[in-house]
Amino acid sequence: MKVQRSTFLAVTGKSNLHHFHSSSQRIPISSELDSREFVSQLLDRKWGLQSPASPIQQISVSYGKGIDKFSFLNNTRPHLGDEMSKSKQGSSFYILRDDLLHPLVNGNKARKLDALLPLVEDHKVTDLVTCGGCQSAHTAAVAVSCAERGLRSHLLLRGEQPDVLTGYNLVSTMYGNVQYVPRSRYANREEMLRTYADLVAGEDGTVLWAKDIVEGRDTMDVAKMDDFSSMKTSRRKVLIVNEGAGDALALLGMFRLVQHLSQDHLLGKKRPVKFVVDAGTGTTAVGLGVAAMSLGLGSAHKIYQYSLCMHFISLPSLEASWLPAYLYILLRLPWEINAVMLADTLKNYKRHEDHLIADFSRQFPGSVFCSGLDMNQMIKWIDRQHPRKFGKVLEGEVEMCRKIAQETGVLVDPMYTLAAWETATELVQDEKSSIVVMLHTGGTLGMFGLAQRYKSCFTNLKD
Repeated sequence: MKVQRSTFLAVTGKSNLHHFHSSSQRIPISSELDSREFVSQLLDRKWGLQSPASPIQQISVSYGKGIDKFSFLNNTRPHLGDEMSKSKQGSSFYILRDDLLHPLVNGNKARKLDALLPLVEDHKVTDLVTCGGCQSAHTAAVAVSCAERGLRSHLLLRGEQPDVLTGYNLVSTMYGNVQYVPRSRYANREEMLRTYADLVAGEDGTVLWAKDIVEGRDTMDVAKMDDFSSMKTSRRKVLIVNEGAGDALALLGMFRLVQHLSQDHLLGKKRPVKFVVDAGTGTTAVGLGVAAMSLGLGSAHKIYQYSLCMHFISLPSLEASWLPAYLYILLRLPWEINAVMLADTLKNYKRHEDHLIADFSRQFPGSVFCSGLDMNQMIKWIDRQHPRKFGKVLEGEVEMCRKIAQETGVLVDPMYTLAAWETATELVQDEKSSIVVMLHTGGTLGMFGLAQRYKSCFTNLKD
């Protein structure tokens, strides 16, 4: 398994963020704000999901040959918390069933929208504009989530309308307003989104990007927004959400998840954990890593200050190059994020990681990020077991998905979640000191689109 580690150095700096217009979302800005207080206030907000919890199950792995090289068994009620160390683990991994968070919204999409949707409601947004591929799980999630809140969604899908609507494409069409965009025009996403949002807003409407709300650039105060929403004219307030919701705001949903999982009765804060997640844009993986680092800082902020001073006093000959690794070990949650690269190059994944963390540091300033700390050991960017051009399904993968479903009741898809399942299965063969946890991001409806595209792979399924 080829592994690449993250090398981003997190830094602190001044921000132009002054306040949120909704008092329930406001974070006070102070250079001396204690990390624990910062994280607590970061999470003290309205959320889209009623609860961050999803079922945790345990998959036992047995070894054979051929397509039966592996066989699986699902324990739907495993021991967690302190009981995990008492029970016999064997060759097994845990699976976080985020695919069960919503019947139509992928788990990772629900997490990314968790913090955004309440802000959309607070700021009286009337329309959302976003974009994605023909079978985009993101656009389907936005369409369903908007419809549930009485908002209009406008979905710009790349390419041509398929002959038969199915999967996420069908959901997007049923819940939102779909427009198909030629690939040449879609290539310039920012211009495409802005142009269409201006068209939706009309002459009297307003257009915002998601980051405008977070960074305080939505200048309409609450009283004016109430007047705005009560007007009998057709004025609209349009919000643009980037493709895949791959913005810094999306990381907050992962903060909420990590805080939940790090409770003592679940995974705890002391137990070494290797997370496995499939990486489309990589936003979910970065969110897990940043959250695990930040929550670790929040619980050890004072230890960091004390240890830093004491070690340089007592060990004057110690080289400064030793410090980042030491601080990392001291402060982080003992978690490692294994991100299986599916859709892009390592260079682009790392560029996206750097961009996300820089934006997050700017939009949510505080003492969580300290110079000298890095993500070098937190996120591993891993090649898929069987690399291929994104979107391609290899021979035997649909059969493996069927085998997993029949033996465990867990449906994975060959495009995304099978890659994470394969990596988790590989890790538990040799892993003794850490538990392995796969984050099931969803993808059930994507199987319908794949069945249409790769008919032979599905029509040839046999017992």
